[in-house]
Amino acid sequence: MRGVDQVPDYVVVGHVTKDLAPDDGYRLGGTATYSGLAALRLGLQVGVLTSLSDDVEPFPENSVWVSSRASEQSTIFENIYLGRERRQYVRGVASRLTTEDVPPAWQESGIVHLGPIAQEVSPELAELFPQALIGVTPQGWLRRWDEDGLVSPIPWPHGEAILDRADVIVLSLEDLGGDRQQLEALRRKTRLLVLTLGEKGSLVYHQGGHQRVPAFQAHEVDPTGAGDVFATGFLVRYRETRDPIESARFANCVASFVVEGVGASSLPTRERVEERLKCGRIRA
Repeated sequence: MRGVDQVPDYVVVGHVTKDLAPDDGYRLGGTATYSGLAALRLGLQVGVLTSLSDDVEPFPENSVWVSSRASEQSTIFENIYLGRERRQYVRGVASRLTTEDVPPAWQESGIVHLGPIAQEVSPELAELFPQALIGVTPQGWLRRWDEDGLVSPIPWPHGEAILDRADVIVLSLEDLGGDRQQLEALRRKTRLLVLTLGEKGSLVYHQGGHQRVPAFQAHEVDPTGAGDVFATGFLVRYRETRDPIESARFANCVASFVVEGVGASSLPTRERVEERLKCGRIRA
């Protein structure tokens, strides 16, 4: 386990997944993968708290620090896209993550991103980082799966406990199963909520108001991971500025890169993001 005695700038908590590919292979996915690599490319030292089987090496050597709970299997997803709609299946789940799994040094981290993807993150983890900016992408708490593994949305079973501590919530209407009433309920209970809108950008709910922040133009190849990368960009910039609109603009820009390649192959450096912020075109 790398870096367990040091303090990362950015900690991501959640399962690194095996995402099955049509050719019977797989690529690594999950919020932990996309957000961890995105924060690394933006210049932060990253720690990932996860659980996966021994046959998976999720990050290049000497890059992201990894603390992994032992598991006989990794979490496995199969994503089937029908146009812009996604049908998702869970084919395996790794071990649950609890407060006992967090290296003591990591409790001093500046940004903590709770990124469950399969009900694997204990809600008590939100209380373990007293000094951190806590960001949450709750999609993994908002889903269940049937005996065939088919994923469907559910209400957030323990949302109150997380909302009391979270500084930023980032989600999409897809995460909520399109339930706008649940969105409204969450908005009223959240300090800062950001709704991702894909090619339409994002909608920032803050201090009783809301503002849409448009997306940057990009040639979309693969949308997988865009929401996680957006969340990372937002948290990084919000830690620097405490300006939610500036942070959403920055996050939209970061996410515009990841959709231009397959998987995490096109994640940008900070320099490329700054260049696109200055010269990139905004979608109408």
